[in-house]
Amino acid sequence: MSINWRKTVIVVLDIALAAYLVLAVTAFNEPDVKAKICTEVKIDINNDVTRGFLEKNDVKTYLQQQQAYPEAQPMKFVSTRKIEETLCQSPFIKSAECYKTQSGHVCISLVQRSPIMRIMANNGDDYYLDAQGDILPHSRYNRDLIVATGWISRDYARRQLKDVGVYLQDSPFWQKQIVQVNVLFDGTLEMVPRIGDHIIYIGTPDDLAQKLDRLRKFYKYGLNQAGWNKYSRISVEFDNQIICKKKENR
Repeated sequence: MSINWRKTVIVVLDIALAAYLVLAVTAFNEPDVKAKICTEVKIDINNDVTRGFLEKNDVKTYLQQQQAYPEAQPMKFVSTRKIEETLCQSPFIKSAECYKTQSGHVCISLVQRSPIMRIMANNGDDYYLDAQGDILPHSRYNRDLIVATGWISRDYARRQLKDVGVYLQDSPFWQKQIVQVNVLFDGTLEMVPRIGDHIIYIGTPDDLAQKLDRLRKFYKYGLNQAGWNKYSRISVEFDNQIICKKKENR
């Protein structure tokens, strides 16, 4: 039996080439030795509206407390899903995404909840409210926010004050002008302005935009001429009316 050497050489070369390709692909896809250990955690915080509660060190500390901080851990044991789930358990975090790189980094991107108002109710409640009506626990947060006081249940805060807070925050003028919202026992509202020695009576929070627009025009065409400290109380409760109470002379 004669051997076809040419065919045999071709087969051997094909086998050798296939083996080389397998080894090459394996070698090129083998992560660097350093990538087997998490060498760095990159944290990016995106805020919806304003500067929120959390800094990068806060996120790191929180993950460490939950035993989920991946730095110096073997990459194969780092669970991005666990990190995301852990972060989303924080009342201050709206959403979180996490992924690993071949260079040994774990990247975390999160969106935190942004408070619109601080609630300090008569019943002792002290918390923050965000634009979705979610309650955020009191913290060391020091940003200058509108404070709501008075007869405030949590249900009232979620249903009524949330919309009031969103409107005031979205208006550059009223965000700077209003410093306090006070809820009376019947659910009607008073507001304390930054400029002017008077109390604004809103009534129910219905039609807030129209009421405050009417008040703004009165500020522009009335108080600018009469004086900002002439009245002790300005009511915009009723449609097409502004009722003012003059200060008593002492």
